[in-house]
Amino acid sequence: MELIFNELIGSYLADQVGVAKDFLNKALAAHLTQNLRDLYRGRQLISAGTGNDQIVNHDKLLRSDKIYWLDRLHKDPYENDFFDLVDLFVAFLNRTCYAGITGYEFHYALYEKGSFYGRHLDRFKHNGNRAYSMIMYLNKDWVIADGGELRIYHPDRLQDIEPLNGKSIFFKSAELEHEVLPANKPRMSITGWLKTN
Repeated sequence: MELIFNELIGSYLADQVGVAKDFLNKALAAHLTQNLRDLYRGRQLISAGTGNDQIVNHDKLLRSDKIYWLDRLHKDPYENDFFDLVDLFVAFLNRTCYAGITGYEFHYALYEKGSFYGRHLDRFKHNGNRAYSMIMYLNKDWVIADGGELRIYHPDRLQDIEPLNGKSIFFKSAELEHEVLPANKPRMSITGWLKTN
């Protein structure tokens, strides 16, 4: 895994956005995809909002995805395999880059056909503990016509990233505005934040 971790961190250092193709291996991505589909069919996902626990805004003109928070307390073996992978990455990041990550939070995200998330930053105005944003995609056989790209707003250019299965994206939560362009079919991911105290 260290080769993939180095790919993610190295591309981040070169371009402010880390990209690694196979952060999730095919088997784990398939199991997590099935989990998300089962949760969706079982109506376990909730409409996503913006803001924190105290102030949540459900503005469908800004954000229209559905989410479900991952938690080791679910005792789901594949969620726990995912958390084990994140633990390895956090340990590597802290060891090699002195990042000071002390925790994290992740949720499944499902964008139904036509859903999107407008331009935003991932850091709260009054709480700066989200240090890095991470996204892991769960979209097998995705093609350009399916849409749903992650658009990153660099100071001098736009960067569009296809949500391809197994790929991971990594960037500083407070630095780069981004959006999810409308998806032309259901688009799935795990999204979260590495946090500092």
